[in-house]
Amino acid sequence: MIQVENIFKRWGSFTALNGVSVSFREGEVVCIIGPSGSGKSTLLRSINHLERHDAGRIVVDGIELDDNIKNIDAVRAEVGMVFQSFNLFSHMTVIDNITLAPRRVRKWSADKAEKVALELLERVGLSAHARKYPNQLSGGQQQRVAIARALAMQPKVMLFDEPTSALDPEMVNEVLLVMRDLASSGMTMLIVTHEMGFAREVADRVIFFDQGNIVEESLEPQQFFSSPSHPRAQAFLKQIKHAA
Repeated sequence: MIQVENIFKRWGSFTALNGVSVSFREGEVVCIIGPSGSGKSTLLRSINHLERHDAGRIVVDGIELDDNIKNIDAVRAEVGMVFQSFNLFSHMTVIDNITLAPRRVRKWSADKAEKVALELLERVGLSAHARKYPNQLSGGQQQRVAIARALAMQPKVMLFDEPTSALDPEMVNEVLLVMRDLASSGMTMLIVTHEMGFAREVADRVIFFDQGNIVEESLEPQQFFSSPSHPRAQAFLKQIKHAA
């Protein structure tokens, strides 16, 4: 589904991605972990061209991401992204936030877009809030609306960039429940997260980043979280356990 080949991204003297190569299969749930500033979010943002990589190659569902605006638009139409902050339009109702992109990009009728939006709101447990504005919702509710908005485009891939990091602790689980449901449905998901228990539960594969590099990759998440092989991953998980 996604092929990343020898990607570099630099800002001045800082190297965010240092020749990263990795592939992601259709239907796979991959959790990407590591310390802050290690390149995790930059990788996600490069996959939908929110960040322009300096060198290397990214191919999403057969479409190469380059400076061709048609290719960029085609990839973004198939790749949904959920950010740390909810990025909802404050002047629009929940239903209007969700239907905007399908109407403009997919050229759906208002009736079709609203029907799909209401189905998605039911799925994320917010059908009663369709006509409310974002400031009338809790942080967890707003993030679930953001997930519904991304799903409304019927993407082939969902990218999650630390979707619970801006939430109060009691709101985290309601968002993770929605993500668990998505994972069990077969959606291709790339998730940058600090929720280690969640990653251990849902991931098909775990990737550990440090200083712009993938330093460990595991197809056995349980084994990784119990006994990672790389010293940097060992130190990271030990620190998280102590913090908890």
